[in-house]
Amino acid sequence: MYCPECGFHQSEAHRYCERCGALLIVEGQTGETTGPFSMDGDELDPAGWAAAAIEGPHLAVRAGGGLEGELFALVGDRVTIGRSPKSDIFLDDVTVSREHAMIVRDGDGFRLRDLGSLNGTYVNRRRIESEEPLEDGDEVQVGKFRLALLAG
Repeated sequence: MYCPECGFHQSEAHRYCERCGALLIVEGQTGETTGPFSMDGDELDPAGWAAAAIEGPHLAVRAGGGLEGELFALVGDRVTIGRSPKSDIFLDDVTVSREHAMIVRDGDGFRLRDLGSLNGTYVNRRRIESEEPLEDGDEVQVGKFRLALLAG
């Protein structure tokens, strides 16, 4: 695939040009970003998710980047989120910093920590300064991705 702006050749796995950051147009995909987000009672119930095969706490992608419905288990004491392929939760988009955020297990609950990201990290549409506790059903926004914590 070639970038329509600078002509740089790259794999079809990318949505943005590695050289200039322009949106790559892939047949069958739109360039739209996410719109307003809200969860109703049915969506908060993990039993209503057809793909909910993960037991225990996890993040569910509700909107953004074509990953809707993707589930990420929260295993271990720390789960990293970022654009780096080494991240536990890899979100490949220029709106996400390489080392964007981290979820830390805090006793029986979780805390979301921003790692100095450029675009910020949000919990329930409110930008966090450094760290914020998470509860079941909370919306986490990292770049253009919106995820829901399902504590299971």
